[in-house]
Amino acid sequence: MSQKQVGGPPGDNSAVDWCLYQLNGAAEFEVSEADIISTVEFNHTGELLATGDKGGRVVIFQREPESKNEPYNQGEYNVYSTFQSHEPEFDYLKSLEIEEKINKIKWLPQQNAAHSLLSTNDKTIKLWKITERDKRPEGYNLKDEEGKLKDLSTVTSLQVPVLKPMDLMVEVTPRRIFANGHTYHVNSISVNSDCETYMSADDLRINLWHLAITDRSFNIVDIKPANMEDLTEVITASEFHPHHCNLFVYSSSKGSLRLCDMRASALCDKHSKLYEEPEDPSNRSFFSEIISSVSDVKFSHSGRYMLTRDYLTVKVWDLNMETKPVETYQVHDYLRSKLCSLYENDCIFDKFECAWNGSDSVIMTGAYNNFFRMFDRNTKRDVTLEASRESSKPRAILKPRRVCVGGKRRKDDISVDSLDFTKKILHTAWHPTENIIAIAATNNLYIFQDKVNSEMH
Repeated sequence: MSQKQVGGPPGDNSAVDWCLYQLNGAAEFEVSEADIISTVEFNHTGELLATGDKGGRVVIFQREPESKNEPYNQGEYNVYSTFQSHEPEFDYLKSLEIEEKINKIKWLPQQNAAHSLLSTNDKTIKLWKITERDKRPEGYNLKDEEGKLKDLSTVTSLQVPVLKPMDLMVEVTPRRIFANGHTYHVNSISVNSDCETYMSADDLRINLWHLAITDRSFNIVDIKPANMEDLTEVITASEFHPHHCNLFVYSSSKGSLRLCDMRASALCDKHSKLYEEPEDPSNRSFFSEIISSVSDVKFSHSGRYMLTRDYLTVKVWDLNMETKPVETYQVHDYLRSKLCSLYENDCIFDKFECAWNGSDSVIMTGAYNNFFRMFDRNTKRDVTLEASRESSKPRAILKPRRVCVGGKRRKDDISVDSLDFTKKILHTAWHPTENIIAIAATNNLYIFQDKVNSEMH
């Protein structure tokens, strides 16, 4: 299978050759648990890229502007700011430790010179404001240079304070803390297109928050049964529609999607549409329900389609067709025979994310052995690429990888039995308008670009 024609520029399906553009993170044999990246998110322009990790830290990268003096650095993402978003806590009532791990980051659309983002761990969502300061006021009348108050008797004349240039400082401040809204672990947050509200989902409930109000939220979905023994499914992910502020979707561990309309009622327990694919009886097994659980759902930029990821496949759903997906792509079907051992080592419960490119023509998702997959919806071509230090030389074109199951092996093929299940690509992000992708592999962040883009830079 040719690697070409997977991931062309928006509106164009010409050949794309992906190459490693940047690699952030240390090459360590023993990786600290706190350094493992747990979420990756571009902002709406693609100029900023945020990552969260299991140690509760958020690192923001900023894309360098064009420079005639340093043409080779153009377009590189350099560290802009690093801050501690969450600390470990202890719930004394339930005797439970609350991890500091960042589950999700969502950028808010930019309203002024400052940037804002939401970050969440299992329980608490925080709104952060990121601002730049390159000037400082000097010449106060009542304070000395160290900021201490002067003796008023020594002030004999008044002066007008002035702003003096200083080295650029990036300040990150917590503007809001949204706590006590969830009994169970928060798995997703999504900012509404009205730019005033957002929702947060845990295993059994979805809450709607106003960005300015921290002490109350509205419960818009509650699937908790009166008797917990009757529990048959949990909420796995949720997202607002990109254009219609009244619509949102949530996915379940049974493989279904429910589209809800907040105009219909305050509590959206009764969905407007249910998207579900009947199970093929010939594929029925002990693992059927586990592998059908949806780990991620994403609306397309157009708002017409939804992309879902379960353990073995990615599916594209048309909002107007509930009976079955319009497209199904096999991510790693060669693992179907390995489900028993994947169940025993808990890998079968891994939650892979998925992403659209800027024009909704290509979809991307991760796999094992630090592989990630791309599917071109127009040409129906697909490719397997690898994010690794060994196979990725800077600016060198990535070679497609192939996994073989028994039989004849080509020279560069990798056997399904030699895949490393500890190396997994769970978190990926695609630049909103360009062919730039961010791939989190354990504690490393890989940034790949198409060769054309890279050479221009």
